[in-house]
Amino acid sequence: MFSSFRLSMAWLHTWFGLVLGYVLMVCFFFGALSVFDREIDRWAIPETRFQAQPMPSYDTMLAPIFRELRPHPDDMKATAQRVIGEIPNPDTLPLVSLYAYTTHRDPVLAIGGEFAIPNKPRDASDEHQHVHGWATIDPRSGKVLSDDKLKIGSGFFYPMHYSLQLHWLDLGYWIVGLAALVMLAALVSGVVMHRKIFREFFTFRPKKHVQRSALDLHNLTGVVALPFHFFFAFTGLVIFAGIYLPVGETMLRPLAKQHETLEAARTGLPHDPAGVAAPLASVDAMVAEAKRRWAARGMPGEVGLLTIEHLGDRNGYVSVLRAGTDRVTLVGQGVHFEAATGKVIREDPPPTAVSGINDFLAGLHLQHFEHWLLRWFYVLGGLAGCVCIATGFIFFVEKRKKQHAAKGVGGSRAVDALAVTTVTGMLIAAIAMLVLNRVLPAELPQRGEWEEMGFWAAWLIALAHAAWRTAPVRQARIAPAWREQCWAIAALAVAAVLLNWATTGDHLLKTIGKAYWPVAGLDLCLLATAGLAAFAAVKLRRREQRLAPGRAADEPRAADELDDALLPAGAALTIRGTD
Repeated sequence: MFSSFRLSMAWLHTWFGLVLGYVLMVCFFFGALSVFDREIDRWAIPETRFQAQPMPSYDTMLAPIFRELRPHPDDMKATAQRVIGEIPNPDTLPLVSLYAYTTHRDPVLAIGGEFAIPNKPRDASDEHQHVHGWATIDPRSGKVLSDDKLKIGSGFFYPMHYSLQLHWLDLGYWIVGLAALVMLAALVSGVVMHRKIFREFFTFRPKKHVQRSALDLHNLTGVVALPFHFFFAFTGLVIFAGIYLPVGETMLRPLAKQHETLEAARTGLPHDPAGVAAPLASVDAMVAEAKRRWAARGMPGEVGLLTIEHLGDRNGYVSVLRAGTDRVTLVGQGVHFEAATGKVIREDPPPTAVSGINDFLAGLHLQHFEHWLLRWFYVLGGLAGCVCIATGFIFFVEKRKKQHAAKGVGGSRAVDALAVTTVTGMLIAAIAMLVLNRVLPAELPQRGEWEEMGFWAAWLIALAHAAWRTAPVRQARIAPAWREQCWAIAALAVAAVLLNWATTGDHLLKTIGKAYWPVAGLDLCLLATAGLAAFAAVKLRRREQRLAPGRAADEPRAADELDDALLPAGAALTIRGTD
């Protein structure tokens, strides 16, 4: 089929990237936003705009809050479909386990728990017979915050990058997993194609014709961020390996249950309740002992996660896990206590070699560490991936649109419309969601659902506009959809900043003056986005005028045409050996 292995890799790289590049674009963009998901939450929920707080006292603050916690209505409905008979009144269900979670970037505290129910499952293999309750509280006062307000960063943008918000049969996870595998193949094939990969590191010619400059930028961002792209695709697959290969829940289910029992016996952490009531000792004293032990091991720190299992039972135990913000490895160094007496049952030992590698890879991907410069490198790496994919789309269209126009084929237009939707349309949807967040009434019921619907509606409108305004591509011209959506991005970004000022009073001078960077940082990023989008729109307009019918076209130089001719029509993304 191909005259050389390199040309076959070029074909593989082109079509793998074209088919699933749209999914990867979503993963990279929302993955980049997820680096600062908690900061986006602060912008979206003004009542949470205060400094991050440590874990509050359990004995004086959290215990009364947990006594008032009730099963969430949504989980009550979902569980009712899986069990036989009617679930008792939620006020009568006992809380049997609980958790409280925070990070160094979280002003608010996430709490939740499981409530036991007497109902039997409809499916005998369904062993989970609990309903859940959860809430977000202000750790300064213990006030419960409204659940109607969507945490746009951690509750929408973050899961978007690994699930596409497609939860039916976990379809989104599988699509993203396939895209990650394809990305690994595209990276390997890209390296094979690039015989002068070192040169690509220093080559960018923005004043060349679009095909050449797009390819230069595609190569540059692909080479510079190659390690970043590889480890993010690989570690993402590692993290979700349990979904893609659920052997513990299928073929090895009996063995997995046996392992749980043996592990409980080995660690001393009871697997099942004893059925005998017992009081709860001072949890604050247990937290103090855990901190003392961490300090004795040379790693003083704050509590990141507090859990209680088998609450009110003789087999109950309390686990205190450290917030590991000072290291990449995702390890909590847990200290576990007997709930009734406060006696230490177990202190987690150092991880084994295998589990240590797994924890390091997970920590590398999830970046819970407290290193702001490195976090910004993560953002730049994600945006470099977006640029690499977007320029790949542009190169594909520019290389073929004249040929397709001559044959009356609409392939280039279809690719261009999808590229516009995925690149600028995705930005429009994300920023429109922020605008809607500032426009909707604060007490609107189901406010978060309205924001989500606004996101999808804005993206659909961008898709319709792209399909309409890419018609000139069929005549081998530039689609005005790019320029027009860039202006839309600029207008929405400025509107989001102004609306934040108008609705909260938190303008940039105020937030920068108080060094409250979660809000100031997002406003500055929005203004930078507006400036870049407006600049791009102006440049695109000038280019459209220069290439208008009747004017000299910006044709590739003869050397470029000769170099392009060395590849078959299907091989698009490859190194160019001549200037």
